Amino acid sequence: MAHRWQNTLTQDDVTPEAMFLNRRQMMAGAAALGLGLTAQPLLAASLEPNSYEDITSYNNFYEFGTGKDDPARYAGSLKTSPWTVKIDGMVDRPGDYSFDQIMSKMTVEERIYRFRCVEAWSMVVPWNGFELADLLDMAGVQSGAKYVGFETAVRPDEMPGVRARVLDWPYREGLRLDEARHPLTIMATGIYGKPIPNQNGAPLRLVVPWKYGFKSIKSIVRITLTDKEPKTSWNMANAREYGFYSNVNPEVSHPRWSQATERRIGGGLFAKRQDTLMFNGYDEVAPLYKGMDLKTYF
Repeated sequence: MAHRWQNTLTQDDVTPEAMFLNRRQMMAGAAALGLGLTAQPLLAASLEPNSYEDITSYNNFYEFGTGKDDPARYAGSLKTSPWTVKIDGMVDRPGDYSFDQIMSKMTVEERIYRFRCVEAWSMVVPWNGFELADLLDMAGVQSGAKYVGFETAVRPDEMPGVRARVLDWPYREGLRLDEARHPLTIMATGIYGKPIPNQNGAPLRLVVPWKYGFKSIKSIVRITLTDKEPKTSWNMANAREYGFYSNVNPEVSHPRWSQATERRIGGGLFAKRQDTLMFNGYDEVAPLYKGMDLKTYF
């Protein structure tokens, strides 16, 4: 697959991490895409990645429990090999694709992305992965498709959290097709050059950096192309609090807290909260929502 990002960051822009110092590429801009996107000058101060320990020990993955440390404690039981992803719906080549089969066709890149949780905490994560658009092209999207739906594995014997029925399992998410095909949208397979840990969504998870973190569904086993807006788990559970789009927007408060600022994980007990950026700082996605009332379609 063609590389669609260029490296403009240096090793000085990242915190030391042995597996990451030999990285091959970095996300910093999209001027070479010819898609009307602009390269953002990403400052080391604002995009210095969190430590590997931060990223892998503070998670929401309710299939393993509702505590932030539950995924790290219990996700080791998840068997990620072999792994199969069913791709179905409005595609030319539906089927059950093995993880190895998928990876043999993909080009893995490294992207440093801001990650903003709907709970008003944030991180910066150096992901390894490939653009979702490449996977969709592999399956062959039919002309009538408008949305992409996703599902997480449901394995009660390996995922103790699903027994609590906190949500209607399987965990489901969805994107509009143009969102799914945007160059920023990736399927992550690693962090800091290492295979993605179970608690972070092994072996394959979605990452949509301009949306709240719960949109970036983990441990994906099914991808469905459809002409109808797919049901999504948190919207089904509480539509008043969790919209389908869930774009990061400091001007739209959660019904129970403000989204204007965020707490950076790893900043220490007395760290100052920082302002939240519209679209989490990824202004190049704004054209996707031209003419939409983002307070109504939140």
